[in-house]
Amino acid sequence: MLLRLPTSVSEAQEYLAEGAVPIGGATLVWATWQRDGFPDHAMSLRDLPEANTIGREALGAAVVLNRIDDRVPEVLRRAAAGVGTGAVRRTATVGGNIVGSTLRCLLPAALVLDSRAVILEPEGVTETDLAEVLAKRQLLLSLRWRTPVASNYHKAAAEPGGASPLVVAAALHSVDGGGTRLRVAVRSDDEVFSESAVGHGDAEEMLRTLHSGSFGRLPAAARELVGRQVTDLLARPGTL
Repeated sequence: MLLRLPTSVSEAQEYLAEGAVPIGGATLVWATWQRDGFPDHAMSLRDLPEANTIGREALGAAVVLNRIDDRVPEVLRRAAAGVGTGAVRRTATVGGNIVGSTLRCLLPAALVLDSRAVILEPEGVTETDLAEVLAKRQLLLSLRWRTPVASNYHKAAAEPGGASPLVVAAALHSVDGGGTRLRVAVRSDDEVFSESAVGHGDAEEMLRTLHSGSFGRLPAAARELVGRQVTDLLARPGTL
């Protein structure tokens, strides 16, 4: 297998056009390749500057999870810190977790930040929404968002041999004319649900709005955790 390491977007486009298979840390694909055979050409974005940014409102797809620090919002930082073991976080990448994984531990955090996806195609670089990236399994270059007022994240303890741990991510965003918009995303049984509510800090009112949508189908334990996370977030100083 020939591994390509582009250092510019134009070089990466060229390798994609030649049929190179994109990989990140390869934590999810290595076993599959050992079983089914390795591709002739692969490409990693680890040397591409645009895929390695870490900032207040952007995160590159090639960033390994243990490099994510307090430059990004709390919800995204805590999501990355809760993925796997230290060895996994030193290898797994943002793009691999969101696009290449079925668990997608970072996805709820990205959703509540209203993240937009910057993708790389042979024709060039474009920006789109996360739903399209996941549906088409496009090559993620980076995530972009607007800084929230506040955010939080909780991942329940995993049961050995059980289902994927319950995850609740939440973020508050300011809206024009006053008030706040609450975004909450839940991963339950490998499905991710996302809802929003606009208000002036009334936790009960916002929770009623959330549960009137897809959250109403969540198990009782998930709804309870949503309630705790929302109440905690709205009670923080400076959020209203």
